[in-house]
Amino acid sequence: MPTRWLAAAGALAEIDEDAFIEGALILSIGGAQQSHVNLHAPDQVFYEYLRRIANVLDLVRPPGEPLKVLHLGAGALTLVRYVQATRPGSAQVAVEHERELLDFVLQHMPLAAGTQCELLLDDARTAANAMAAGSFDAVVLDIFAGADAPAHLANPAFYAELMRTVASDGVVLVNVGDDPPLAFARYQSRNLSGVAGGGAALADRTLLSGKHPGNIILAATKKEWPAAWTEQLLEAGPHPAAVLTGAGLAAFQSGD
Repeated sequence: MPTRWLAAAGALAEIDEDAFIEGALILSIGGAQQSHVNLHAPDQVFYEYLRRIANVLDLVRPPGEPLKVLHLGAGALTLVRYVQATRPGSAQVAVEHERELLDFVLQHMPLAAGTQCELLLDDARTAANAMAAGSFDAVVLDIFAGADAPAHLANPAFYAELMRTVASDGVVLVNVGDDPPLAFARYQSRNLSGVAGGGAALADRTLLSGKHPGNIILAATKKEWPAAWTEQLLEAGPHPAAVLTGAGLAAFQSGD
């Protein structure tokens, strides 16, 4: 079992084999599972919240068409691998502030040959600010852990910066992990909606009661949220799926 001490995080990173899926590896940090990668089939995304993000990425452009994606928070590069597997020729950028983590992941989980992904060691906000306006089809922010999220990343000004970096028909996707009553997720959803033309919240339907911890995916578009996306995402799952828009999203944001 490979391990690496992460000085910045003050925690031990470990990579274990998935006991049930051949070729799959699990990255844990500080004893908590963080990422799951199937090196034999990178188009298979195991974690529920990442599958929801992948389902949105599937809709941004026609199937197989390359995407330009900015990943803020690299982890085990699960979504970088997914985009490459499903859309060869995609141009991606992944930002990670922990050098030891990135080196550890690439040593034991190398990217597939032909992957075009620029890897940046930087703060997420600093890196986003340096990107040209409209230069990405999608931006994925996967850093938050409830109220422990860095303050400079959990505010409307940063979300406005992310919206600036996506194309007019692009999408910003934010993973928010939270505990009941999901006050942080509701607050972040309000912040993101305030700088977007349209948006949605995606989650397991049972999570939205506010009685259970979990991950909620916040999505934002510059234009009105495409109504067709809602039906496609509900069908794609994972199930039971909820896609909140319009009045449903407003009710979630207010806690009603």
